[in-house]
Amino acid sequence: MFFDRFLQWKKLERQTITKRTFRQYRQLGKGGFGEVWACQVRATGKMYACKKLQKTQVKKRRGETMALNEKQILEKVNSRFVVSLAYAYETKNTLCMVLTIMNGGDLRFHIYNIGPAGLRKEQVQFYAAEVCCGLRHLHQKGIVYRDLKPENILLDDNGHIRISDLGLAVELREGSLVRGRVGTMGYMAPEVIDDQYYGMSPDWWGLGCLVYEMTAGRPPFRERGDNAKKEEMERRIRAGQIEYSPKSFNTQTIDLCRSLLTRDPEQRLGCQPSGAADVQSHAFFNTVNFRMLEAGLVVPPFKPDPKLVYCSDVQDIDEFSTVKGVSLDCADDHFYSKFNTGSVCVNWQNEVSDTANGTYGSASAANR
Repeated sequence: MFFDRFLQWKKLERQTITKRTFRQYRQLGKGGFGEVWACQVRATGKMYACKKLQKTQVKKRRGETMALNEKQILEKVNSRFVVSLAYAYETKNTLCMVLTIMNGGDLRFHIYNIGPAGLRKEQVQFYAAEVCCGLRHLHQKGIVYRDLKPENILLDDNGHIRISDLGLAVELREGSLVRGRVGTMGYMAPEVIDDQYYGMSPDWWGLGCLVYEMTAGRPPFRERGDNAKKEEMERRIRAGQIEYSPKSFNTQTIDLCRSLLTRDPEQRLGCQPSGAADVQSHAFFNTVNFRMLEAGLVVPPFKPDPKLVYCSDVQDIDEFSTVKGVSLDCADDHFYSKFNTGSVCVNWQNEVSDTANGTYGSASAANR
């Protein structure tokens, strides 16, 4: 009897996922390969963000490896501080990843578009602590993120953050290193710029850049209105002086940034055997209870207003140009079959459990 019920459950879990599984609402944004739309699962009412990758755009830019890599890594992640993948499916023209919906905007918008540039100290501490928890989870899975920047840190309705956009992340075998100049200029660690082998060290450098930018209202290696070229940015990251204004930085924040922005990865905070534990024990976080934080029991210092949209008008973003000279054929089907795997077990089970407990999604935020 129990085994029969188990089979029924697994059959329901593995049901075919198509665009008809969801109701689609407003567009949330656009990216290099496609668009993001708010959507709702018809059966449960759960709200998500559907990241639609245009097949022709992916093929034209040879983005198959990046798209599949992000999808496969997201399947292995289960943290309240990293966006979760709930479903992956395809339509005739798109590859779709159904992800945690984050209506509160990204940290870049909050740093630069709400009041004076920068964030309050308690916000900086809270967001840095949650990012640290997200990185710890990824590192425990052997995943180095490699693209930590304000645009990739998203807020949910309650003000908690999640790390997003794992397209540049890579999974390392135990004890192995990786090499590759990937990331965003201005946030890339020296060892990445110099094309050296590295492990998790670029992520702790990225956290230092993030804490600095949230505090100062500008990145550590770029002045406001500065359009420095790539070569100059590389020089600054390798050897430039980092200035800490006493108006913005206290002693603990300066020490944390200096420890994370140490150019030698062997001396950088977080890069010793204790990893994230060393970062979490820094005096900057002395008022943070990380156990309660990881349990979701700490109240965020800022809660987004549900009546506001925390992003630029998506209509201001240029439409995709028509992709010419790119045709889809049978050779692409093998890649699509790896991508189109339906529901992700743990997240689907959590969704059904929440539905059974009366926790239903709402479409109101999607229609804002």
